[in-house]
Amino acid sequence: MSTAPQLADPQVSRTKFNREVEEFRQLAGDYARRGWLLVEAEFPRVFVVMAAPQLKPPPIVTGVLLDYTDYDLRPPSVQLADPFSREPYKAGELPTSLLRQVETDAMPIGLALPPGVVAPRMIQQQPLMQSYGPEELPFLCIAGVREYHEHPAHSGDRWELHRRDGAGRLVRILEVIDTYGIRPVNGYGVNLVPQVSGLTQGEVPA
Repeated sequence: MSTAPQLADPQVSRTKFNREVEEFRQLAGDYARRGWLLVEAEFPRVFVVMAAPQLKPPPIVTGVLLDYTDYDLRPPSVQLADPFSREPYKAGELPTSLLRQVETDAMPIGLALPPGVVAPRMIQQQPLMQSYGPEELPFLCIAGVREYHEHPAHSGDRWELHRRDGAGRLVRILEVIDTYGIRPVNGYGVNLVPQVSGLTQGEVPA
């Protein structure tokens, strides 16, 4: 989680942080039924635990750490974290990579079509959690997240272009994690001992 110093007016950031938390709390019962549990909210950090209520018993899938330091001069930092220790997951530890389906007309390497044949649209799964290796801390690769906008590959997609559209809002970020990491969970992986060995995931919407 980012530990950058507070550069914006602290009172402004605190006021906007409180707005995000209050917006969540107004519908806390509805979010709880979706598996979103607000565990702690003390400026500048929020910790939310997310479960998959579609399974019985419902598993806790992940925790989410958000740091609103300097908000909204800068977007919040977001990390998936162990729901009990609150330690951010390394890429190789992630319980979900937030797989999003995207359409592409790129053909698999080594496969060529005859002249005049139009390439079919294909569906690929694209992880929203990005990293350089299994020991690295991954980041949520969407606009409105600090790590996304500070990454050199996204230098042309400035935070200022998204701030007024609500990117970086607490509920909006949780909605993305829920859509691609929680709702697709469709079962348990169980071995013959038996013991739970993991969660299985189905297809996700584009």
